[in-house]
Amino acid sequence: MTAPASTTDFPHFKRLLQARQRNLRGKIHEALLRSDQERYLQIAGQVHDAQDQAFANLLVDVNLAQVTREIQEARDIDAALGRIAVGTYGVCERCQQAIDRERLDAYPTAKCCVACQRREEHLPLAPSTPSL
Repeated sequence: MTAPASTTDFPHFKRLLQARQRNLRGKIHEALLRSDQERYLQIAGQVHDAQDQAFANLLVDVNLAQVTREIQEARDIDAALGRIAVGTYGVCERCQQAIDRERLDAYPTAKCCVACQRREEHLPLAPSTPSL
């Protein structure tokens, strides 16, 4: 087990989360603009047959799925920044134990410790290393 994050780590995680949030907002903005342009081209008669139409629809669906994932990640970031603001960042929402710093480094929006996350996902816990 690694050490839990402390309040002295909050500025680091806040900067990390804010940078990712800016990046996501740019991606979402670009995808929405691209989607509008694709729709305009489609309306302007650029799709000439059913095969082109199917491919255009697939691209729009893929783009929308990506935007949906990015929007959810942005919401998770907002929630993590809120936890930082109130001082509960790095505390598992289920068991109230500290979330390992290593987990937060890998997944800064984590709301749960590994054990609670695995229970939620019905995954077995990794075997622990016996101490000598």
